[in-house]
Amino acid sequence: MRKPQSMRALEELGRVRLSTSFFMRDFLHSEIASFYGMQNIPDDPDLAIAAGTKLCEEALEPLQARFGRISIRSAYRSPEVNRFGNQNNLNCGNNESNFGGHIWDRLTSRGEMGACATIIVHALVPWYERTGQWEAAAWWIHDHLPYDELEFFPKYAAFNYCHGDRQRRRIRSYIPPRRGWLTKPGMANATGGHSAEYAEWLESLESK
Repeated sequence: MRKPQSMRALEELGRVRLSTSFFMRDFLHSEIASFYGMQNIPDDPDLAIAAGTKLCEEALEPLQARFGRISIRSAYRSPEVNRFGNQNNLNCGNNESNFGGHIWDRLTSRGEMGACATIIVHALVPWYERTGQWEAAAWWIHDHLPYDELEFFPKYAAFNYCHGDRQRRRIRSYIPPRRGWLTKPGMANATGGHSAEYAEWLESLESK
């Protein structure tokens, strides 16, 4: 598929089904692009579709099957949109660090495909607001699903779910007071099970 050059072509791209529940259109909205009048369209739609399909089928679908509704807060960014966001302090890393991440249609420097979406797991929000414990979801994903990197943020415990060929399996928090790495290879907690970290959260969901 070529980069859309018309509204109809963009409409067709948006209608591409990435998995049972998700379509490409779900991942193309960008506040940066909307506000500043920029296009947020993949240069390489086929690569973006392949990376997005892997993210949806292997990560987001099983997560949603277990916990219910997921909202997409941010996802695909074109190189142009991401570069503008980085240069204007709009919470975007540089382009190279986002290849195979938020920039779905570029491979990493090692030739790895990947995609990233910032999501909200609705079943986590009441628990997080009551206890402040975002870690329950992080450890559940670590024990049950493939991922490259998870990054958690204070608002609704939204987090970047990055997944693809690269599997660094790192979890980082920007939520005070526990900012920094929760786990990554080489840390003592990177292996083994962590069911005690999310058991109470799961019990709270079952009691509803």
